[in-house]
Amino acid sequence: MAKVSHLVAYDDDHYAWVLEQIALLEAARFSDLDIAHLTDELKYLANMTKREIENRLTVLLQHLLKWQFQPDRRSNGWRATIIEQRRRINAELTDSPSLRRYPAIVIEEEYVVARLRAADETGLPVKRFPSTCPYSAGEALDERFWPGGGGDFEQ
Repeated sequence: MAKVSHLVAYDDDHYAWVLEQIALLEAARFSDLDIAHLTDELKYLANMTKREIENRLTVLLQHLLKWQFQPDRRSNGWRATIIEQRRRINAELTDSPSLRRYPAIVIEEEYVVARLRAADETGLPVKRFPSTCPYSAGEALDERFWPGGGGDFEQ
């Protein structure tokens, strides 16, 4: 158990502040805890998981679109990106089962960005891609789902 010799201000040294709050918790010195900032930090941490899912979902949807709409340009790199994003999102959902429905809640919002990125990267007009997400969250996260086939593609 770490010994706490002084109180570090949240704004002076964030890292030292975090370590000190941990030490205070371990020492059961609850009255010395910075409750207001601890609450903010916990909210921030909770939102980080959601942002991680959102960011990875955008990348996943972008690559699923590229996979579906440019089958002649498919590569192992695209396949690897799709696999990685699915696995990492699913790992987050396993660690935080209360977020299991979250991808379905934000899929349309993330699709807006994914569609624009896919159009930019492929050189295809944005109107070439559906205006709403053509995949359900379940399909997007399913490792067996490959729009247009070819999930076993090898170069």
